[in-house]
Amino acid sequence: MSATGPDTLPLGRRPEGRTLLTASWVLGHKDGAHRLLRNGEVVFENGEILFVGHGFSGEVARRVDFGEALVSPGLIDLDALSDLDTTILGIDHHPGWAKGRVWPRSYIERGPYEMYSPDELAFQKRFAFGQLLLNGITTAAPIASLFYREWGETVAEFDAAADAAGELGLRVYLSPAYRSGGMVLEEPGRMEPVFDEARGLAGLADAIAFIERQDGRHGGLVRGMLVPDRVETSTLGLLERTDAAARDLGCKIRLHMAQGGMEVDTVRKLHGSTAPVWLARAGLLSDRLIAPHATNATEEDLGLYAEHGVSIVHCPLVSARGGSTLNSFSACRKRGINIAMGTDTTPPDMLMNLLVGLIACRVNDRAPDRIRCADLFDAATLGGARALGRDDLGRLAPGARADIAVFGLDDVAMAPSIDPITTLVVGGSGKVTRATFVDGRVAMLSGKVAGIDMAAARRQAQAQYDRLIAKYPERSWGNPPVAEIFPPSYPIEDDAHG
Repeated sequence: MSATGPDTLPLGRRPEGRTLLTASWVLGHKDGAHRLLRNGEVVFENGEILFVGHGFSGEVARRVDFGEALVSPGLIDLDALSDLDTTILGIDHHPGWAKGRVWPRSYIERGPYEMYSPDELAFQKRFAFGQLLLNGITTAAPIASLFYREWGETVAEFDAAADAAGELGLRVYLSPAYRSGGMVLEEPGRMEPVFDEARGLAGLADAIAFIERQDGRHGGLVRGMLVPDRVETSTLGLLERTDAAARDLGCKIRLHMAQGGMEVDTVRKLHGSTAPVWLARAGLLSDRLIAPHATNATEEDLGLYAEHGVSIVHCPLVSARGGSTLNSFSACRKRGINIAMGTDTTPPDMLMNLLVGLIACRVNDRAPDRIRCADLFDAATLGGARALGRDDLGRLAPGARADIAVFGLDDVAMAPSIDPITTLVVGGSGKVTRATFVDGRVAMLSGKVAGIDMAAARRQAQAQYDRLIAKYPERSWGNPPVAEIFPPSYPIEDDAHG
């Protein structure tokens, strides 16, 4: 059969019969590592890759040539933002305690409430999932802030999230986040933890029931993962029961720790050590644990991660924006720690994250030769798959799932190159993603995501954001007006004739 263009692919469906993809480059997998194939071919059918190489001799129903492009394994994002991105509010507005980034005592006494409606929460997941697919991300573990919640996440919104993943065609690992505590601003600059373990255990029970009911739905796209909110908001009892539940369910646990000064200080005050040391003493470090962000991890902490098989989720863009870095990517790899990647912000541009990760590592190492672009690309594919315990994801090889991203190399904004990986990491962005396949389904093609109008959704997200910002005075210390909490970068002059 003669080659056809990508526009012949059926958006939102699996192509019928065997489909052969070709491009100037294919990133295949052989002998445990990625391999670049010039003018390579990938053949898949019914969601499974059948062939990766050159000169496929079998019959195919469709041959699609992407031209100057890289056909790559789909990217894996294990800290994928799934609500409105409020981290941007902390970029230039400091200190965080004065900007509504933690609950003041006055807000607690009035009674925390849900700042989003159920419909808004369901919409946020759909919009976020669409953005992930636009950026070549095929597997995601959603993350959201609990600052704006009554306490934890709800089963209803994650039922909606599971349905959204099935409808849009995204592979997800998820369940409602829960916690047994939270940080309260008692006075300017002084934050203290408060705990309600019974509430945390109830959230864990809801998450277990969710996983038992949802795991494996939508042809296996939906899988369970237990996600206690963060280590400083968790009691030992909650984490012990989480670990036991993960063993019973056969699922992973994601727990944010070693990620910030407030957390480190709080855990030391509560438990007399860093969080990894505390969990190691309790026997709770294992290869079941996936731990963003490790930017505040000590040498002892990292040694414990390596000893117990804990995977780090590296989110270099968000960390660097806040003035911190993983110290360092190359040092963690040398220890034998598995590193996966996360975006943790909007847009979820994994390629941009890989560049920031490369830069941060070289600055920390004060040497350019301890890390290569391929090391970061490995983390975004093989590292994520390893963290999840999946040898059928993150690679293009016979028997793997057909989770594929196609990145254009001839975009007018791209520099010429001889190596597609270096070109994409150093000069690319998610905007050059041409197509995203998940389990063989065409989930995104030429900027269009199956099942959602992303332009209309972006307008809806802005309207939600505006409503959220209007609520900030009531959740900020002293209740200042929005203009004082978030002053503009430069003075604003309104149109006098408007």
